[in-house]
Amino acid sequence: MRDELRILKSLAGPFPAFEADLTPDEPRELFSTWLRNAIEAEIKEPHAMVLSTVDANGVPDARVLILKNLDQRGWHFATTGSGPKGRQIAANPSVALTFYWPQLGRQVRLRGMAFQAEAHERYADFRARAAGAKAVALTERQSEVLGSSQELDDALALQHRRLQDEPDLVSANWALFIVMPHEVEFWQGDSERRHHRLRYRREKAGWLKERLWP
Repeated sequence: MRDELRILKSLAGPFPAFEADLTPDEPRELFSTWLRNAIEAEIKEPHAMVLSTVDANGVPDARVLILKNLDQRGWHFATTGSGPKGRQIAANPSVALTFYWPQLGRQVRLRGMAFQAEAHERYADFRARAAGAKAVALTERQSEVLGSSQELDDALALQHRRLQDEPDLVSANWALFIVMPHEVEFWQGDSERRHHRLRYRREKAGWLKERLWP
């Protein structure tokens, strides 16, 4: 496997230029620009991100989710509160988010605290989901051991019938989390590995910007 991996290209470029001195004073504006650049570049699922949490034993956990919104409060994502993600965040709200857009050679890493959005926001998010996604969430069995495909089919059929009878039904455990970061790092790759790294750190007076070694 080592030889197979060695011949694969990485960070081939060309990549956009990065001028740290011309960046905004707070990270949300720069992130919005980079995300829009990824959308314009037609990168598939540019809003996909890795959510990292810690379980009850202090063991890290990670999975790919979709960014649902970005506002002055922070970065939003949704999940069932009764699943592993929701339980881990309830026990330890310190989380990390990672975005990667390989065609642009760009990565953004955030570390911060996750908190629940208001009830009306959670309900609106759930109601906006596709019927299949609602049915899966309503089973309330995320990450449990599945006995058979038939068991899953039967459970989903039941939830679809519930949704037909109650179109506005919302999972009681549906969670819309907002991550308020205390640290955001922007990483612009370079073909010669002279990567550009800019870190924002939240302080009482605002955001402090620091350039980091590659």
